Amino acid sequence: MNKPAPTHTPEAGSDRDDHAPQAIRERLSRGPSHSYLRDFVYGAIDGAVTTFAVVAGVAGAQLPAGIVIVLGIANLIADGFSMAASNFLGTRAEKQERDLARAREEQEILTDPEGEREEIRQIFALKGLSGQTLEEVVDTLTSDPKRWVEVMMTEEHGYGAQTGSAIKAALMTFGAFVVVGAVPLVSYLLNWVRPETLKDPFWLSAIMTGVAFFAVGATKSRFVAQRWIWSGLETLLIGGVAASFAYVIGMLLKNLVV
Repeated sequence: MNKPAPTHTPEAGSDRDDHAPQAIRERLSRGPSHSYLRDFVYGAIDGAVTTFAVVAGVAGAQLPAGIVIVLGIANLIADGFSMAASNFLGTRAEKQERDLARAREEQEILTDPEGEREEIRQIFALKGLSGQTLEEVVDTLTSDPKRWVEVMMTEEHGYGAQTGSAIKAALMTFGAFVVVGAVPLVSYLLNWVRPETLKDPFWLSAIMTGVAFFAVGATKSRFVAQRWIWSGLETLLIGGVAASFAYVIGMLLKNLVV
């Protein structure tokens, strides 16, 4: 006699639980969330690259270690604020552009509803719908002006669900720039607090910065179609090239220092 096949009970937190009807309803009711991890990752990369470039340039020119600390901290604050401000303005401009497109769509629906219905019809005809099914979709989507505008924003203008907060994006960028950008300065700060702890703080700075480059690059792989190890190595290579340029320039110009 054959035994009945064992039933599978999905574990808590499994994909099957996530796709249960009630779980789907709850997730969709919360709406899409905006991640600021991208702002953190790119702020961190820029912070590590530019600060270590300062360290490498000063080391190449064989200037006193104290100059590394002064220029490095100045770079952290000034460049970090500059990048955060740029991110703030860029994110806000994107939101303003979206708001303008939304206002235009709302106005066009009021002034030329048949033309806008035809746009909906052609958009979904290109997706393969036709006949009665197409007309039902057009009637359904255009029966609610708010939904109508949202469809046009996505399908005609290509906007996603959210842009996120410009202030949060700027703060995330600035925080990442300062935190990760401070890594190249750690060995110099250690020697400043406890003199002669390290004979040559530059090499420890280089190693720590390399680790930071790789870690940030590996994290960046979440946003691109690239394996984490190659993304980490790519960021390490780019950061190393930038640092090498700064070091060589420092060596070439060291005779200009009085």
